[in-house]
Amino acid sequence: MKHTLLSLLAVGTLLLGGCTHSIHMVNINGFESKMPAASNANYVEASAEQEVILFFAYDTNYVDEAKQKLEQQCKGDLAAVSTQYSTSHGFLSWTNKILMKGICVN
Repeated sequence: MKHTLLSLLAVGTLLLGGCTHSIHMVNINGFESKMPAASNANYVEASAEQEVILFFAYDTNYVDEAKQKLEQQCKGDLAAVSTQYSTSHGFLSWTNKILMKGICVN
């Protein structure tokens, strides 16, 4: 009986305290043209997050926020842009994440 109770307590602790992470999708765009020389381009990256607690979402414009951050880093043209959408799950909450990467052509 004591062993069963300890096992249930251990499993319950893992379930309540555990978290998971998942990548839902990765989108790429802007690979149509020839890549510029390294001296004419630089790598840019931006990210943003959205907290969801008990199914209530806050900061619903987090994707636009990441896009604006990416564009602000580039004075030229953006090429080879990739967008990664992922989620980190917690207890009764999760965080949606956007990571955008690209090449800024000067």
